[in-house]
Amino acid sequence: MLRLRSGPQDLPASWPLVVLLLSAYLVQNVVTGQQLEDDDVAAKSLVAICLQVVVLTGLLLWRRYPERFTQTLSALVGVGIFFNMVTWALLTQSDPTVNQPLLALCWFGVFIWSLFVDAHIYRNALSVPLPVGMLITVLTLAASYVLIEMWFLT
Repeated sequence: MLRLRSGPQDLPASWPLVVLLLSAYLVQNVVTGQQLEDDDVAAKSLVAICLQVVVLTGLLLWRRYPERFTQTLSALVGVGIFFNMVTWALLTQSDPTVNQPLLALCWFGVFIWSLFVDAHIYRNALSVPLPVGMLITVLTLAASYVLIEMWFLT
């Protein structure tokens, strides 16, 4: 999926896999957030996950593909774990006191790549064109950001 060649349909439809991946994703977010001194990271992660589940459920029901839920959620969370590891590795190399344009460019490239991978997953799961998958990806990301900022505004 990271190379945009396979889709969520290539994963097993397994609830234990979904639970395992969601647990790993949440633990990964909490550990990373603690290292970045974010006190609300667990709650923010749960809000983001819940939003993604609601959006995915709604879209799959709307397109009449509810049987694709476990595979699609496994795919989204699995690639999320991968991209979190890559961005965390990039963040550990950052130094706010130094201008690091190459590191910023690498981070931006990983961000764009992650958008395309998520769009590809939505495209396969919902049987829609890639631009529609990208729209869903960007709108979900924006909604997640706005919801978290509104909820945890300090």
